Amino acid sequence: MDENNVPSAENPEKLLHLKATGPKKIAAGIPAVMAALSDIMEEGVPIRGTGALFVMNQKGGFDCSSCAWPDPDDERSPVGEYCENGAKALAEEATTKKVTAEFFSQNSVVDLAKLTDFEIGRKGRLAEPMYLPKGATHYQPISWDNAFKKIAEHLNSLESPHEAIFYTSGRTSNETSFLYQLFAKEFGTNNMPDCSNMCHETSGTALSSTIGIGKGTVTLNDFYDTDVIIIIGHNPGTNAPRMMSALEKGKKNGAKIIAINPLPEAGLMGFKNPQEISGVLGSGVQLADLYLPVKINGDMALLKAIEMLLHEAEQKMPGKVFDQQFIADKTVGYEEFIDHLKGHSLESLAADAGVSVELLREAADMLTLKHRIIVCWGMGLTQQPNGVDMLKEIVNLVLLKGSIGKQGAGLCPVRGHSNVQGNRTMLINEKPTQKQLDRLKEVFGFEPPREHGYDVVNAIRAMHAGKAKVFFAMGGNFISATPDTLFTAEALRRQRLTVHVSTKLNRSHLVHGQEALILPTLSRSDKDMVNGEAQFISTENSMGVVQSSKGILQPVSKQLINETHIVCRMAMATLGSRSVVDWERYANNYDDIRDVIEQCIPGFGNYNARVRQKGGFYLPNAARDGNFITDEFIDRAPFTMNKIPVNVLAEDEYLMATTRTHDQFNTTIYGLEDRYRGIKNERRVVFMNQKDMDKAGYASGEKVDLFNYNDGIERIARLFVVVPYPVPERNTVTYFPETNVLISVNNVVGESNMPAAKYVKIKIRKHIEAAAAVIR
Repeated sequence: MDENNVPSAENPEKLLHLKATGPKKIAAGIPAVMAALSDIMEEGVPIRGTGALFVMNQKGGFDCSSCAWPDPDDERSPVGEYCENGAKALAEEATTKKVTAEFFSQNSVVDLAKLTDFEIGRKGRLAEPMYLPKGATHYQPISWDNAFKKIAEHLNSLESPHEAIFYTSGRTSNETSFLYQLFAKEFGTNNMPDCSNMCHETSGTALSSTIGIGKGTVTLNDFYDTDVIIIIGHNPGTNAPRMMSALEKGKKNGAKIIAINPLPEAGLMGFKNPQEISGVLGSGVQLADLYLPVKINGDMALLKAIEMLLHEAEQKMPGKVFDQQFIADKTVGYEEFIDHLKGHSLESLAADAGVSVELLREAADMLTLKHRIIVCWGMGLTQQPNGVDMLKEIVNLVLLKGSIGKQGAGLCPVRGHSNVQGNRTMLINEKPTQKQLDRLKEVFGFEPPREHGYDVVNAIRAMHAGKAKVFFAMGGNFISATPDTLFTAEALRRQRLTVHVSTKLNRSHLVHGQEALILPTLSRSDKDMVNGEAQFISTENSMGVVQSSKGILQPVSKQLINETHIVCRMAMATLGSRSVVDWERYANNYDDIRDVIEQCIPGFGNYNARVRQKGGFYLPNAARDGNFITDEFIDRAPFTMNKIPVNVLAEDEYLMATTRTHDQFNTTIYGLEDRYRGIKNERRVVFMNQKDMDKAGYASGEKVDLFNYNDGIERIARLFVVVPYPVPERNTVTYFPETNVLISVNNVVGESNMPAAKYVKIKIRKHIEAAAAVIR
């Protein structure tokens, strides 16, 4: 194969002009306001975009397509219920720039792949369906009818339904998600990998087995009335900026905040609330009362050390530190857990955590007499090899304190993409339960497949091995989101057909199967007209609130159709007369979709009426009410015994964790500035401890190459710049997707099978120019 004619699966190996000024200590404020508006202006839609901003996340408005942080139940800010990245996401939706058939005729797939992800994403909204024939170099226009005919031909020619994979991104609405999984099951497969498999599958796995529900247990109001908030493995300033308003309110009401992370993030330290005059003009609010600079994968040791110190205090003040009544009434395994805890050494745990005993004691002192405690976490924990065990350890901590099932206390996985939680509620799951499948059979009358399907990692393996032949993606940027970039790219190229439902151009359209389709769809902010009537969809936020979302912008093209119609028309074209589902009915009436969801999924009673209420409604959450029902126990949450990991590095190895910049949401790159970390105009950087740099002989700004050798395979990410940063020794941090190429598809989280992107062993060497690299 001529490598010059194969579209690149990676960002180009080229440097810009790095400007590094060092980390900031305050997040938000006037710079955030200016950044939020700048993209609206750059896209040339000041009136269209600004008007939409004032409707986004408001009651009766449309839900932001960015993060899943909840909106306030009560009054919402008239200034705007959005963050900087939310505004940037809207700018890219509201733009009037269009990617048309003419654009594709002028740009080959290979040439487009030479652009960076940032450059690709700035081309504008996809305007019409496009088709790439086998062997072709350019996408060409195709009618919607012929696009669905093409999909049906490929799906119906498979030897087994299990040779098809149906991927889902978090942006998809409840209504579309339900129909999408229904189609896949009627077609005959549970191959439904989704973005949960890459972000919070670990949370669902750990929480389901301990508290009986794979979701968090707090509401936004709990943050306003609590004693201690622990933020671990998460950077709210970038990943969920609106969370900082809740932290600020809790802080003003007396809460203490403990921040635990390898990087000292501005969003964990200080905050200027751009929605308040005092926040804009004042000096800001110090958020974290205590910062614990834990090593990568040192979190388990840190948690156990704090529990040991709390147990010491409990021995001195029986019944004052641990909630013994709660433990007796609501848990099992307490004595065994305490015996397990006693088998550890505080000094050894502190060394494994990379945090001094003095700081650990300070953290324990803040928790000793408090029982209203909220623990929040992100992918800094979920993407560790032992992430499930670490989250079970967090559950141990809240069980000891009785900090669940009461006001101001509980567990809070901070989910990323908007409606990623709703997708799972709507049965987007490669492992549906027998009870769920029985209910679908009862309502619709067909026998759904019972065997488990592929998650993301297993889908990549199956495509690579030739066990899957059609890949359909409902949103997302699969190649840039997944690990082992070159392996995954080869897996996609082995498909007979790849299909992507998208709003914008991305790299996944350029790393394609033998044939490929791009199906353009409406965004959240677009008007969705069906039979002359504006429709609304619904979503579920990270705290279990289901609410309506109704776009207001005129779509940039008349050829865009909504995702619900895409699913229904694909189903009708593929299944034809053998289908027992009235797909045309659901395409024409969203209320009918919600009525059937109500029949199939618990908690959605009177769905159509309740979702029309301002602010929506909460789904039931037994654990939030203090009731724990797992497969093993009834109304009892088990303490679990979790091992301390043994992390061994060779003399020239480092642990690497990937992260996003502040100008980025998931795989979408909005700009080239990581403002709070002091990085501008560059993404190919590796953050290193200064002592490691001195020992290895690297200067600030040195060009290096990064290597990984998992599975006996050399993986290389070339041309990075070394930046000194206050990270723990032998730890490094890089941006994704640029270093996804280093993450083996086999480097996964135990039990949840997620990519362990926060735990990658690498070697760093001085950069070798491309020509020299070939000779070597």
